[in-house]
Amino acid sequence: MGLKFVSAAEAVAGINSGDRVFIGSGASEPNELVKAMTARAPELRGVNVLHILTLGDAPYVEPEYAESFRHTAFFIGHNVRKAVQEGRADFMPIFLGDIPALFEERLPLDWALVQLSPPDKHGYCTVGVAADVVVSAIRHARNVVAEINPNMPRTWGNTIIHVDQLKGAVQVDTPLPELLPEPIDDVSAAIGRNVAGLIDDGDCLQLGIGTIPNAVLKELKNHRHLGVHTEMLSDGIVELVRSGAIDCSRKNYHPDKAICSFVMGSRALYDFVDDNPFVESYGNEFVNDPFNIARNDRMAAVNSAIQIDLTGQVNSDSVGSRPYSGIGGQVDFIRGAARSKGGRPIIALPSTARGGEISRIVPTLMDGAGVVTSRGDVRYVVTEFGVADLYAKSTRERATSLIKIAHPKFQEELERRGVELKILHS
Repeated sequence: MGLKFVSAAEAVAGINSGDRVFIGSGASEPNELVKAMTARAPELRGVNVLHILTLGDAPYVEPEYAESFRHTAFFIGHNVRKAVQEGRADFMPIFLGDIPALFEERLPLDWALVQLSPPDKHGYCTVGVAADVVVSAIRHARNVVAEINPNMPRTWGNTIIHVDQLKGAVQVDTPLPELLPEPIDDVSAAIGRNVAGLIDDGDCLQLGIGTIPNAVLKELKNHRHLGVHTEMLSDGIVELVRSGAIDCSRKNYHPDKAICSFVMGSRALYDFVDDNPFVESYGNEFVNDPFNIARNDRMAAVNSAIQIDLTGQVNSDSVGSRPYSGIGGQVDFIRGAARSKGGRPIIALPSTARGGEISRIVPTLMDGAGVVTSRGDVRYVVTEFGVADLYAKSTRERATSLIKIAHPKFQEELERRGVELKILHS
């Protein structure tokens, strides 16, 4: 057993044209390895680069590297969105919980480039802030190369990898990128209050990324005995742990543990999860399994959307035909919460977009828009104007409920179009 460090250039020297290369997720993207791989562009052709959202740079999607690298996005982040929309990179629509199995069955990996915490005295590193699909990538890749970073927290759960599994290791000492919460605007605050009204003491929470989830968490400070089974562990969750609102004591599945698949936020958040047995990280094949989610009683899952039509179809990954983000874990958690005893699947969105110019509640989805969550799965829909319960409702009843929570200036037009579409009666 031993850990021998090499340069980033040496670590990626074995990547060949046509290889399939996975890059670590979120705040654990191995930036030095990515730079070194991209520097080899003149001698490489057709390297397939795969990952979900990453917070670092993505130089391999620049136009000048089009012959050398082709990116496949399982979830589209800000750093690859333009490339995907311009056709220089690809988007794979897939449930986040299904991605780990791809590396074993359909997309065998030649390389996994990851970032790890330093090894303990037994030689075990951890994947730190990103277990998600990284654990499966490490398990199934032919070659694993890692940056070893003392700033990467050690995490509990299914997160360990022994140094003997590494083909190469690069020593780095760089701060992890932070994703700081944006200020909560009045609309998000109102949505947060409406969502919080659906959540009771002792519920188990899943919330994603963005202003609305942060607003919901702010409104839960007076709740008690909340639990956590979520993809993303954020600063807002930690604030509720410290205030006593979250203690996971009433969870019937993994009691007394906050379960997540990745951690993304501030340095204070990364410090909180460092060697903290209260937080356990697992791969998405476990965290996002709807059957596992449903084992949590009173599961309250809160997810967002770009548009929802009058029948309840949810588009959350594209603006018309332009890919924007991805399916992610929305369907995994909506279905899991729906099957949970006392569970509540919630779609929360502002009533308007483009500064109030257009309604997000629409008669029909935009041309080319994808349906991420079907109308059969949707139950609660929340805007700043209220809550619509669509479960066991006809399309007419759904349309009526959704129009009531649309922005008032669009309600008359929505009613008129509902009549034209024969959803509503004249």
